[in-house]
Amino acid sequence: MRVKGVIAYDGTAFYGFQSQTTTPRTVSGALARAAGRLGIAGPIVGSGRTDRGVHATGQVVHFDLPPHWDDLTKLKTMLNRHLAPHIQFKTLSPVPDGFHARYDARRRIYRYMLKKSAPTPFELPYCLAVPDLDPDALKNALSLFEGEHDFRYFHKKGSDPGSTVRTIYRTRVERFRSYHALYLEADGFLRSQVRMIVSAAILCMRGELTEKQIKEQIDAKARHTTLLAPPQGLYLARVLY
Repeated sequence: MRVKGVIAYDGTAFYGFQSQTTTPRTVSGALARAAGRLGIAGPIVGSGRTDRGVHATGQVVHFDLPPHWDDLTKLKTMLNRHLAPHIQFKTLSPVPDGFHARYDARRRIYRYMLKKSAPTPFELPYCLAVPDLDPDALKNALSLFEGEHDFRYFHKKGSDPGSTVRTIYRTRVERFRSYHALYLEADGFLRSQVRMIVSAAILCMRGELTEKQIKEQIDAKARHTTLLAPPQGLYLARVLY
């Protein structure tokens, strides 16, 4: 039986989602070890990679269960026991055998958390302090990225993504208590693309980057910034199928 799991994790505890030969401290590695302890040997496939320090509240994975696991409620409890305190299965449900967490995903939503006042030591790993935050100016800057574009100048090199064309369907900025949450919804994202977009939008908000310069970089006519927003404020919020 193939199952789909929705998981949350604290990215500060890991060197990214994808398994690496240089360290066991990855989300994928932790999931594989927990599953192995329960007699589940097959690969655990995620909807996409997240960078070192990036969190998730709605990452999706799929994996196949051996015949002796048919009680998904018990399995979720046992997995969470092995994965605590940094990873948690929120849901675990059966899916058709052909379901693929990555290739069947239609849209991905990322959230970036900002705080105008100084974060406490407990908040520092989970948001970015922006004392001069102007939500309206930030919203206008983010809206420049909406639509289908070739984002070749808005991603981190190091792997071959194939096409660098992506469609960003929606951006928004919402107030949540003492925080502001930035949301980007797209058919997919390139490596570190969200962090580079957020950084550029903040620079534009501050007047350190013009809308014209952002448009030139979106159109791949000129590269004006390669800065990345810190990973700590970024969350993979939801994957839509």
